[in-house]
Amino acid sequence: MKQRPFLFLLLFSLLTINAVAQPKYEFRGVWIATVNNIDWPKAGETNPEKQKADYIRLLDLHQRNGMNAMIVQVRPAADAFYPSPYEPWSEWLTGTQGKAPFPAWDPMQFMIEETHKRGMEFHAWLNPYRAVHNTASSSIASNHISRIHPEWFLVYGEKKYFDPGNKEAQRFVVNVVRDIVKRYDVDAIHMDDYFYPYRIPGKEFPDFASYTKSGSKLSKDDWRRSNCDSIILALSLAIKEEKKGCRFGISPFSVWRNKDKDPEGSDSRAGQTNYDDLYADILLWLKKGWIDYVTPQLYLEIGHDKIAYEKLLEWWSRHSYGRHIYIGHGIYRTSENQPKWKNPAELPNQISLLRRYPNVQGSIYFSSKSFERNPNGWNDSLQNNYYKYPALLPPMRWIDNEKPWPPIVTRSISNDSIIQLDVKPDPRNRVEIKYYVVYQYAADSHSETFGNIPRYLSRLVTQPGGFQLKEALSSNHFSYRYVITAVGKNNNESEMSEIAILVQPGGKWGFYNP
Repeated sequence: MKQRPFLFLLLFSLLTINAVAQPKYEFRGVWIATVNNIDWPKAGETNPEKQKADYIRLLDLHQRNGMNAMIVQVRPAADAFYPSPYEPWSEWLTGTQGKAPFPAWDPMQFMIEETHKRGMEFHAWLNPYRAVHNTASSSIASNHISRIHPEWFLVYGEKKYFDPGNKEAQRFVVNVVRDIVKRYDVDAIHMDDYFYPYRIPGKEFPDFASYTKSGSKLSKDDWRRSNCDSIILALSLAIKEEKKGCRFGISPFSVWRNKDKDPEGSDSRAGQTNYDDLYADILLWLKKGWIDYVTPQLYLEIGHDKIAYEKLLEWWSRHSYGRHIYIGHGIYRTSENQPKWKNPAELPNQISLLRRYPNVQGSIYFSSKSFERNPNGWNDSLQNNYYKYPALLPPMRWIDNEKPWPPIVTRSISNDSIIQLDVKPDPRNRVEIKYYVVYQYAADSHSETFGNIPRYLSRLVTQPGGFQLKEALSSNHFSYRYVITAVGKNNNESEMSEIAILVQPGGKWGFYNP
């Protein structure tokens, strides 16, 4: 009986999802996993030109679906998809760990450039502590850190991990991250849920010697959490020291703690949790401002009996502490024998529910290859409905609240039939331009409000130095105006351009000061 009010509210929410408008600002990301060649590059394909072509193909697919961020795994197991002074080339790039690509190229630099060309963000995804994916079969180079410093590592199950209690190992990981942020134009550093590994039944993580050596007066559980806390703080400081505008995000398991362990916990019955089993106190990191966003992996469906999507969504929305929350969706589950994930309404309902929470700013999907199958027709749902219009990436105002100056727009008409707008950045700008936003809206719209309505957002132009916009007068069948804004590196949008163009049927035109 106690569940009836909740079920009624959930039913009402699902019946009224069409009332939820598409937001102007929304993070729409996709995880591209490289470990075991899950998403990219294709297993066995080591030709750089074919790898490049395949990445571009993925970008184009996701751009059609309305995505605006790629979260690419560039360090899956203490190895690298870029020339690193610390770690060997990844076996999932060239087939053998430590073997350089031939002809030589820098995959991460290429991916960043291609991603940015499309107005998307590039988040460099690193696995923090996994060092050897499979101790029996993984290729391990002679210069891999586990061979140079074997005392830093522990074997648990079939994998080898950095010992989180080893301070030298922590410093090594921080140096790897610092190097990436310093040398590459990444928009964020992204880490997943593998801090201390998920428990293996009947096996204890073998860090007793490390705990004893530390001399800590903390309980072992608190000591483990303090180890995770210390590296997160060190990473946060290193990232911001190198580039203030580079974000730091964590994608944790869906449950911080169950309510039966902590009154602050969620209404869930997870077998393992971040706090109690992975020793990752995500809430502390949010409270302290050490991270900029969190992406809880809400990979189960609405109404799940132990970890229900809608309950965890509501819980995380109440625990943002002023940081961004992007929900992780488990669309890979459509390939499993999961009846609920055969329902075409599952993902649309998840998107509609999260848009009801102002503290939730978007979504990330696991993983890229699932979209290649167009599961349940969801590519079509995104393109034609939920992501029909482009979305601007939400700014993080605690990092930087400075807007660019509006672009300078000049106009001309040629051959009595072509209107041309020349758009250039204002020379007074102190903010690096990421892209320009072109709005096209009905002539009778109110200029004070149109900028917040996604359907007026016509296109993004990723030419920071400026561009030209041409309009053929003879093709017009209705009256509309153009207005252009500039968006800075931290996604803060300028005011509207001073001059917009008014195009009317029959070839009439004029200029409008909004």
